Amino acid sequence: MGTSDASADFSQQIAHHLPYLRRYARALTGSQSSGDAFATATLEAILIDRAAYADDASPRVALFRAFRLVWQSAGAPDEASDVSLPRSLETAAQDRMRQLTPDTRQALLLNSIEEFTPQEIGKIMDISADDAQDLISAARREIEESMAGDVLVIEDEAIIAMDLHSIVTSIGHRVTGIGRTRDAAIELGLQKTPDLILADIQLADNSSGIDAVNALLKQIGDVPVIFITAFPERLLTGDKPEPAFVIAKPYSEDQVRSAVGQAMFFSSTETLKTA
Repeated sequence: MGTSDASADFSQQIAHHLPYLRRYARALTGSQSSGDAFATATLEAILIDRAAYADDASPRVALFRAFRLVWQSAGAPDEASDVSLPRSLETAAQDRMRQLTPDTRQALLLNSIEEFTPQEIGKIMDISADDAQDLISAARREIEESMAGDVLVIEDEAIIAMDLHSIVTSIGHRVTGIGRTRDAAIELGLQKTPDLILADIQLADNSSGIDAVNALLKQIGDVPVIFITAFPERLLTGDKPEPAFVIAKPYSEDQVRSAVGQAMFFSSTETLKTA
């Protein structure tokens, strides 16, 4: 393979996995701007020194490993800050981050959101697979035990709605209602202000879950939001404001549990604007 072909292949590998690195970075920091800044720094580091993109690992593992090196070198997480958040929420998020050790949070997200195996996480974090599994278990306990709250589910498919209800309540939260349409979701959210919104994108009457969320937040104020979609890459394009938390369909129970815990933990309020 020629130099130009190798460079093209390398660029394609990075481009394919970049939306998911950005998703991970946002979940890790609790915000779009901070997460994207770390993802950009990772790409810059790889361009400067290809050694940061380890050739002995799979492309996806290598990219996340490079991110880990950048994250560590920046002194994260305590120095991570998102100026787009209101000061009160930023302070709360940073306080909560300090309650959870950095390695446990990273291991949990890598496993539950990005679906890396403990063996792959070990390569990314330079630890054994057993240590990675221990970190995952510890993080799950720390987050789920830290708080409980009211959750509004916006989902038009009955089976999925029931499943989400079961998962959310199994980790100690309360479901305030299930909205199948934009108007129903808004009505439920106004009847009982939720601590978290878990929203599908496409709703029963062909209305938008994004519209429902944005309309609700205008009236009830800042509430953390998790979006669910079969096409997460469509939400992670980088050309407009995006949610910090996105779950792909079909999802796993661990993904929902982790995203709910992280969103509540960080009080992330970033949403996806359609305009």
